[in-house]
Amino acid sequence: MNILLLLIPISLLLLGAAVGAFVWAVRRGQFDDLDTPALDILDEHDRPAPPLASSAPVASDNFPAAPASPEPVLPDPTPPDPTPSGSAPPDPALPDPTASAREPRPPRGG
Repeated sequence: MNILLLLIPISLLLLGAAVGAFVWAVRRGQFDDLDTPALDILDEHDRPAPPLASSAPVASDNFPAAPASPEPVLPDPTPPDPTPSGSAPPDPALPDPTASAREPRPPRGG
């Protein structure tokens, strides 16, 4: 029962802090417009990014400067060789992965 003598004043202080924060938010205008921020996400107009102060990369104490513009890496247009040199010949017991799916199968059992 003696713990109530501590818990009741603490809960009243927390209640007072919550009411004070709510009153502060109302006076600062936090609840003036509740609809516009929710509708801003539906706005389809793209806003241009603000221009940067300088286009040159800047190095900081923690990170080195990035390269200005790296060359893009293009994929090799030639397809890879399915049987690289030095590989073992395919196992005849396994089905040929390059065979057409429409080839007739040999009859089962005899």
